[in-house]
Amino acid sequence: MSKGFVAINFIRCEPNYVSRFEELFRTRARAIERMAGFRSMAVLKPKQSGEPYLVVSHWDSEEAFEAWTRSPEFLEGHRRGFDDMRKAKESGQNPPMTSEFKTYEILTD
Repeated sequence: MSKGFVAINFIRCEPNYVSRFEELFRTRARAIERMAGFRSMAVLKPKQSGEPYLVVSHWDSEEAFEAWTRSPEFLEGHRRGFDDMRKAKESGQNPPMTSEFKTYEILTD
């Protein structure tokens, strides 16, 4: 029996985007909190420059997390960041951030 599920998003920001990224999370929509199966989330700021931010979300199950990634709440929660990415692409710039998800089943509390 699973004790839950964790998704970690490793986000790397271009140096000129760090302040904007942090502001996006400080003023986030909190749409994730309306999702069934969501437990908690923490955004971890690296102590060393060049290291990724970690967005750690805890879920009841992998299915609950997957439902979040396909939901209108996911789009609502990421709208401003997605807009920033689109604007950079349209102007021929590199993306201001990159992300990579890794997922884990909780073995112990």
